[in-house]
Amino acid sequence: MADYDLHHHGDREVGDGLVDLAVNVRLPAPPEWLHAELAAALDDLAAYPSAVAATEAVAARHGRDVPDVLVTAGAAEAFTLLATALRPRRAVVVHPQFTEPEAALRAAGHAVGRVILSSSDGFVLRPVPEDADLVFVGNPTNPTSVLHPASAVRELVRPGRIVVVDEAFLDAVPGEPESLAGERIPGVVVVRSLTKTWGIAGLRAGYVLAPPEIVAVLKAVQPPWSVSTLAARAVVACSRPSALDEADKLAVRADHDREYLVNGLRSLGIEVAGQPRGPFVLVRIPGAAALRLRLRDAGYAVRRGDTFPGLDGDWLRIAVRDPSVTDGFLEAVRRLR
Repeated sequence: MADYDLHHHGDREVGDGLVDLAVNVRLPAPPEWLHAELAAALDDLAAYPSAVAATEAVAARHGRDVPDVLVTAGAAEAFTLLATALRPRRAVVVHPQFTEPEAALRAAGHAVGRVILSSSDGFVLRPVPEDADLVFVGNPTNPTSVLHPASAVRELVRPGRIVVVDEAFLDAVPGEPESLAGERIPGVVVVRSLTKTWGIAGLRAGYVLAPPEIVAVLKAVQPPWSVSTLAARAVVACSRPSALDEADKLAVRADHDREYLVNGLRSLGIEVAGQPRGPFVLVRIPGAAALRLRLRDAGYAVRRGDTFPGLDGDWLRIAVRDPSVTDGFLEAVRRLR
């Protein structure tokens, strides 16, 4: 099995003075209303945090029962809890995708199998080994930006199998199509993150939606007070109907900005993988590893692709930004290729 740097993330590409196209956090800072809510919570920091209100808010937001919800310190904690609490006979990760699930599984001592999707068909989801009893899949998947049909994800479900669906970027897709968050399916675990849409990656806020018996197992290994007061307050604020409406408007804007980027890349003869639906795109450019370094010298940071299982040095992931930033980036690519 090829060796990949599973702990490499886009933030390691960013440096002082670089235009950041490597990190998928959409906003440069939380919106004013969220900033005000967090500032108001500072007076509560002397007390130990409670995630009760946040748990209830998430349950109401997705039409789930409270025992179906576990609030976490970001999606990364959820992956660590799953790897720590579960004892699979055969764990499988569908790649290319976010590498923390596999890293967490390996750190917990599990052997991990990989199902590698193919760029030749646009990274279409395909079956996993029948004996796999723990499966991780992203939707939309990072780094491919492909949104799998919910029906295809449901087809992975089997008695005795847990299917973990990473929906960290689904709130960045208008209307959140193909989500399983509102469905109570035996064995299905949905992981969500609030950091991408709301510009709060430093706060670590996310949650798990799963059958109560799975939530109970995860809760049993979650460190006490792992969700801070500020993170819990953010979960409540971002679960309100007004925030959901704003998130959808941001997603619609990101949709238009992504199409602008995709059209510009294709006009340069650059291959864009699949049918991107997330706030980032995956491209294949011969010699991309060297181009990435030239782009850094020109002031642009993009995410290398060769740390994702299934990809090599000819792949780059590019975050969606507004057209003015995209125009400058595309001109740099045109000059430097």
